[in-house]
Amino acid sequence: MTVKLHLHLLSDSTGETLENIAKAALSQYDDVETVRHFWPMVRTEAHLDRILQEIAQNPGLVIYTLVNPATRRALEQRCQSLGLPLVAPLDPVNDALSALLGQQAKNKPGRQHVLDAAYFARVDAIQFTIAHDDGVLWEEWEDADIVLAGVSRSSKTPTSIYLANRGFKVANIPIVVESPPPASLFTLKNPLIVGLTTSPDRLIQVRRNRLLSLNQAPETSYVDQEAVIHELSYARRMFADHGWPVIDVTRRSIEETAAAVISLFNERAGGTGMMER
Repeated sequence: MTVKLHLHLLSDSTGETLENIAKAALSQYDDVETVRHFWPMVRTEAHLDRILQEIAQNPGLVIYTLVNPATRRALEQRCQSLGLPLVAPLDPVNDALSALLGQQAKNKPGRQHVLDAAYFARVDAIQFTIAHDDGVLWEEWEDADIVLAGVSRSSKTPTSIYLANRGFKVANIPIVVESPPPASLFTLKNPLIVGLTTSPDRLIQVRRNRLLSLNQAPETSYVDQEAVIHELSYARRMFADHGWPVIDVTRRSIEETAAAVISLFNERAGGTGMMER
């Protein structure tokens, strides 16, 4: 039996943190029809009053990240009067940090989104990655942090973009039997080169769906099983011959593949944890 849940997410900033928390928590439950009410940039009590009217009309779980004491109190008091559960997921973390660091949090919304050097480095990484997609500008690959290699439709581009959002400059190159990559790929010193592979059945399914979305014939050598197996074997031999680490993306999400790549990057750099650039 499906349960319907109204979920109210209130943030005094972009709400990205709340969305990720809610998504992670809800993924652990089946048969839940979730109606999400997303309220970013809540910074005045007047704004909060308008939101509370809708919360009262659609009661459910309230999750919030509000740093202004007056706004927090107003929300907490109203939810208590309505008998609604509410959670401030960052409070335990902030309390622990305050105790360990011996200082109070600044209580300024959106401090993680300041336009500092790290922010502009991430923008630069995204621009670099977009410009070096699908084997383009191979002359500049030495400037990359990571180069992803793999056959067509092995998740190179989405993984590259995800890594770029984490601050890594990424280039990617399709491995094509009939068109070997430029020789410079095999002499790169700076970037970590990672091979992406997948199962033939999964690759054929993804490619066939791609052809159908483009209104192209779904039966070509592009999805022929024997040709696909040969293509994957060719790529794996290349990875092995050059000692590149390989990640099988068959059952991995883009996020999981990117996490594995970052782990390899940190190991190569001598680090022990997954760090953003």
